[in-house]
Amino acid sequence: MSEIRTFPDFVKRLVIVVGGLVILLVVLFGVLVNTVPVVSEFNDVLLASLSNPGVMLAYLDSLGVGLNSTIFRIVVFPGFTWAALIAAEVIWFERKFLAKMQLRVGPLYAGVIAGILQPIADMIKLLFKELTAPARADKLVFYSIPLLLNAIGAALLAVLPVSEAWIIMRSDVSMLVVFAVIGFAPITVLLAGWASNSKFPFIGALRGLHQMIAFEIPMLIAALSVVLLAGTLDLVNIVQAQSSIWFIVLMPMGAIVFFCCLLAELERIPFDLPEAESEIVMGYQTEYSSMAFGNLQLGVYIRFYAMAGIFTTLFLGGWHGPMILPAGFEIANQVEWFTLKTLLVMVFMIVLRGVNPRFRMDQLLRFGWARLLVLAFVNLFLAILILQMGWFP
Repeated sequence: MSEIRTFPDFVKRLVIVVGGLVILLVVLFGVLVNTVPVVSEFNDVLLASLSNPGVMLAYLDSLGVGLNSTIFRIVVFPGFTWAALIAAEVIWFERKFLAKMQLRVGPLYAGVIAGILQPIADMIKLLFKELTAPARADKLVFYSIPLLLNAIGAALLAVLPVSEAWIIMRSDVSMLVVFAVIGFAPITVLLAGWASNSKFPFIGALRGLHQMIAFEIPMLIAALSVVLLAGTLDLVNIVQAQSSIWFIVLMPMGAIVFFCCLLAELERIPFDLPEAESEIVMGYQTEYSSMAFGNLQLGVYIRFYAMAGIFTTLFLGGWHGPMILPAGFEIANQVEWFTLKTLLVMVFMIVLRGVNPRFRMDQLLRFGWARLLVLAFVNLFLAILILQMGWFP
């Protein structure tokens, strides 16, 4: 075959490969239909569902993988696939938005509209790159880190209440689950730096550990104020407690503290010291290549979406919002409001990346211990005062 030199050449080659695979699958499916009874039954259901989609939904329900099944919620919505799609488009949006802020072009060629297919092109490129690791790396741990970061983001999605009806796992202590899960992220970063057996990744990993010490305690205290007002550790009940007024109105100081700690937890500017491209190449991600790097980025952005959703749940009323859809679409309206609020929180974080410089380590520690911790305690006392004075039912 001819050498690929331009993106249109790449698209043509991709169409040929995908087209060949589709033809092969059609032929294989045709053979199985005439030889395997289960496949023949599925084919009958598939043909019947063309005129009545309810047939396919009923068939999937009979297999235990329908729209209301736990498997569907974990795999598709509001679980991993939904979060991965949002993560992919947020990656494109962040690159494009920051380019506009800095008077650059940004992604342009992959896709008809402003390079909107750039995440897909990047994924395909990473799939065909060579997977390498440093010679002295602990390869088992090294290659496990991207999967662990994806698992952390997926675990957060399990307790994230997208709407009153759409939640994977409801727990009376889901707030504790959130903090138990996010506590693993800095440890995973430290393992990534250690397993790489390389200088810059280990420096970035140690920086991540310092950030955890400086910011997780103020974050926990800010969340404790929300728990006191709501009177529950259940995230669903916390959202329901904000049906009349959002907690960001009652405790703006707590929202600011939690948001700043969120930036540090996600290692985003101005608290991106574990990566710090201009200082330590890419920090703990430096030695990763191919789909190991792709999985690492996917895990980072799924956690980005999940933590923005936690902020929405705790301070922005979760799924609450005016009814803008017709009657009978209450659940869809809740999902729409939750998603919109979460995306706005993510956009605000992206804006801060474009306008803020990076903190030094001493500034970061001083900011966490001498300012945010004090503000978190002040906010806690304010929450207690609100309860004692009966200002919040």
